[in-house]
Amino acid sequence: MATKTDRWEARDLARVAVFAALIAVLGLMGPIPVPGLVPITAQTLGVMLAGTILGWKRGAAAVGVLLVLAAIGLPVLSGGGGGLGSFFGVTGGYLIGWLFGAAVAGAIAHSGPLTWWRVGLGAAIGGIPVIYAFGLPVQSIVAGQPLGLSALQSLAFLPGDLIKVVLATVLTLVLFRAYPPAFPASARRGRTAPAPQAA
Repeated sequence: MATKTDRWEARDLARVAVFAALIAVLGLMGPIPVPGLVPITAQTLGVMLAGTILGWKRGAAAVGVLLVLAAIGLPVLSGGGGGLGSFFGVTGGYLIGWLFGAAVAGAIAHSGPLTWWRVGLGAAIGGIPVIYAFGLPVQSIVAGQPLGLSALQSLAFLPGDLIKVVLATVLTLVLFRAYPPAFPASARRGRTAPAPQAA
């Protein structure tokens, strides 16, 4: 959650740019095709990390930068995709869902000290149901099939999504301990869990 100390620093622009690039790089490995379904990509992991590391505003900004670059035609989406057409295909809703998913992940993870359960909960909620809430209706419409069928088909992605949640949680906490400057000032200033007091 935003606080009075949650002011943007000059380096926040660099953080946003770095995470936009990270999400793009995670798409270079290309999608893992699943017959009849939306391809599995590693970019959702980048979306989760943008939120859990940068917080809701900066995480959403990083995803927003990526989406703008994709809209103007740069090949920043999985498998080198890009262009406005990407937003009107079967994956279009998921792309918009990334923006809100990063924001929700960041809002939950940074709502207090960066603990494993806050980060994990943020990554799980922002990275799965929020993104699917935007992606499934569009997938259903574009594919011309019932929403329930699209939701049922998407169950195949849950194991991979849960693995991404675990990775995002571990990577966020490891980075926080190893290199706190990667995080916004609000995450570093008075947001770490207090050390146990001696009896």
